[in-house]
Amino acid sequence: MWSANYIVARAAPGSIGPHLLAFSRWFLALCLMLPFALSELKDMWPQYRSEWRSFLILGALGMWVCGAFVYIGGHTTEALNIGLLYAIAPVLIAVASARLFNDRLQGLQLVGLCLSITGMLMIVLKGHWRNLIEVNFTRGDLWILTAVMCWTVYSILLRKWPSVLGTFSRLTAITAGGVVVLLPFTIGEVVSSGLPPDFGKAFLLAVVAAVLPGFGAYQAYSFLQQEVGAARAGLVLYVSPLYTAIIAWWLLSEPPHWYHAIGACLIIPGMYLAMRKPAA
Repeated sequence: MWSANYIVARAAPGSIGPHLLAFSRWFLALCLMLPFALSELKDMWPQYRSEWRSFLILGALGMWVCGAFVYIGGHTTEALNIGLLYAIAPVLIAVASARLFNDRLQGLQLVGLCLSITGMLMIVLKGHWRNLIEVNFTRGDLWILTAVMCWTVYSILLRKWPSVLGTFSRLTAITAGGVVVLLPFTIGEVVSSGLPPDFGKAFLLAVVAAVLPGFGAYQAYSFLQQEVGAARAGLVLYVSPLYTAIIAWWLLSEPPHWYHAIGACLIIPGMYLAMRKPAA
C-alpha cells in the first residue's frame, strides 16, 4: 500500500499540484476513517480534547511534510536519490528508539537490518555499486531529506506521546490535524497555479493516494508500531522497493531485473530476522 505512493508521485507532475494532491489524499482518507471512528471520537471528547496540539503537530509532520514535500521533491530529483535518502529513515528511527525507549535491535535483528539495507541498496542502485559515486544531488533532495527527517520524528512522537484514543481513532484525529495544516498551503497553490488541467486524472490519483498509501498504509504502520515498537516497524520501508517493482511491472509494463531478485533474497530473510523477538 505504501509503495503505491511512488507510482502516484511519478504520475502527478503536470496533472495535479503537490499540495492539492496531499490535501485531496488526506481529506478523502479522513472521509473514509470518520464513519468508523466517529462514535469513539464523540464519546471520548472530554478525555482527548487536550491532545489537539499533538494532533496538529503529528498531522503537520506525517501528512503535510511527508506528503506534499515528497511530491515537490519528486519534480526535480531522481528515483535513485529518493531511494537512497529513504534508506536512512529506518536507521534513524532505530537509533532514536534505542536512546529514548531502550527499544534496541539485538543480535540477529542487527544482522537482519544489515541484510535489508544491502538488499534495498542493490535494487535502488540497480545492481551497480558505481552508481553510488555518480549520484547528483539536486534541490529536490532537500525536500526529500526534510520529509525523511520528519518521518523519523513522526514515528518517535507517535510512541512518545500516548493517547487515550485507540489506534484507528487517533490516526483519524491526526489526519484531521494534517488536513487543517494543509488547507492554507493548498489554497495558496491553487490561487497561484490554478486548478488541474485534467480533473479526471487528478481525482483518480487523489483517490488512489487516499485509499492505499493514505488510509491503508498509515493505519497498518500505526498498528505495527504498537505491536513491535518503532525500531522494527520502521524497517518495513526496506520492503517497498520490491513492491514498487511489482506494481511497476503490473501497471507500467516495466519488467523486473536480476537485481530485484538478489535484493529480494536479501530483504526477505533480513526482515524475518529483524522482526524476530530476541532470545531470552
